[in-house]
Amino acid sequence: MPDDVQTILVIDDHPLMRKGILQLIAMESSLRLVGEAGNGQHGLELAQQFQPDLILLDLNMRGLSGLDTLKALKAGIAAESRVIILTVSDSEEDVIAALRAGADGYLLKDMEPEDVLHSLRAAAQGRVALSEQVASILAEALRHESRIGPDAATGLTEREREILAQIAAGHSNKLIARELKIAEGTVKVHVKHLLRKLNLDSRVEAAVWAVKHGFRP
Repeated sequence: MPDDVQTILVIDDHPLMRKGILQLIAMESSLRLVGEAGNGQHGLELAQQFQPDLILLDLNMRGLSGLDTLKALKAGIAAESRVIILTVSDSEEDVIAALRAGADGYLLKDMEPEDVLHSLRAAAQGRVALSEQVASILAEALRHESRIGPDAATGLTEREREILAQIAAGHSNKLIARELKIAEGTVKVHVKHLLRKLNLDSRVEAAVWAVKHGFRP
């Protein structure tokens, strides 16, 4: 398998929707399907078996919920996989909960198929995958939270500011490490520190905040 081909696992409890997603993935040469699951528990088993690069996960599922599935994935079952939520829910509560639980992207099922595919390509390249509507929801939610004012970045080190700018561009830890010529483990430590200093819970929140306040690579 070529280096630029990313493996992907689909977890969705609606057979018709899952079939459509699989057909969409089949159209993209940079993605290779390794498995599909109709519930969260089966999805966790496949994720542990295949350790895919990407996991496309429905949020509202019967049995083990998408949020609980996400938390289990990020807790260690497939901690290195990038998990993209694909759901019908555009509620601020669901968006924030998923991103704070570690989701690497959040897409809506009413998006045009080509837009979903574009987002999956972005995720495969290590970038944040957010639909425009979700990005607006998240930006509005952050705007109303006084805990992160415009001066929050003054306590960051120069290296942390560099990494925040890379996060603003949607880059993964691996891409940031490559760009700044440092170890990926070092990037993870810096990300952890800057999230704590900004009083944020996820890198996606940090990306939206950083873009809003003009951080660029």
